[in-house]
Amino acid sequence: MEKKTKYAVEIKKLNKTFFNKKNGKDIPALINVDLKIPSGSLFGLLGLNGAGKSTIINVLAGLCLKNSGSVKINNYDIDQSRKQSSCQIGIVPQELNFDPFFTPKEILEIQAGLYGIKKEHRKTKQILEDMDLYDKSNSYTRSLSGGMKRRLMIAKALVHDPPILVLDEPTAGVDVTLRRQLWKYIENLRSNGKTVLLTTHYIEEAENLCDRICIISNGKIVLSKTKKSIMREFKKKKLEDIFLKVTKSQ
Repeated sequence: MEKKTKYAVEIKKLNKTFFNKKNGKDIPALINVDLKIPSGSLFGLLGLNGAGKSTIINVLAGLCLKNSGSVKINNYDIDQSRKQSSCQIGIVPQELNFDPFFTPKEILEIQAGLYGIKKEHRKTKQILEDMDLYDKSNSYTRSLSGGMKRRLMIAKALVHDPPILVLDEPTAGVDVTLRRQLWKYIENLRSNGKTVLLTTHYIEEAENLCDRICIISNGKIVLSKTKKSIMREFKKKKLEDIFLKVTKSQ
């Protein structure tokens, strides 16, 4: 008997529009989006600016209200079980959003407190060690390097030990060496059992890291398959060529 796939995220017929004050019309951001992210996968969400990637993430994070459709995070419906669904996911935004005068240790302790985690159950030391930041535990974050700050953002999203981690353009604006270091940390997260949803503009990044690829264009999913099946279907072209081909056809 075939084993049923467990999904970390299930999105069905998701629609979202934004109101344009200039012309008084609704602008569709997401149009009947269907998306399933298998548990334990490293899932790449690709698309041009304005394609709808960030809107999907904001819906998952509860920062954006959908117009219609259903969204489940580890089988918790975000409308019916908002608190439980929120605890299943950790979001790492593009922007650095911590106080430069706090230390990494203080930041993680405050974040754990916001999630109501008792002091005896907090894993601040372990998370800092895993992110290779323990020796900077008591340094002001303003003194950290760019790579350390990026890793601290990931650490902050891990304080409540979510099974699903969303990384929104984690390597945007960083140099090649730092990008490859971050790739290593992302791969380690998946190796440790996390489901990782990665949005990126770097096609090479998705090609190197992800086992499943989803391409969104103008608010619609145009391709969502395993990376191997995509390469096979398009006769082993580079993922960048496939991305350009399917987005231009929309």
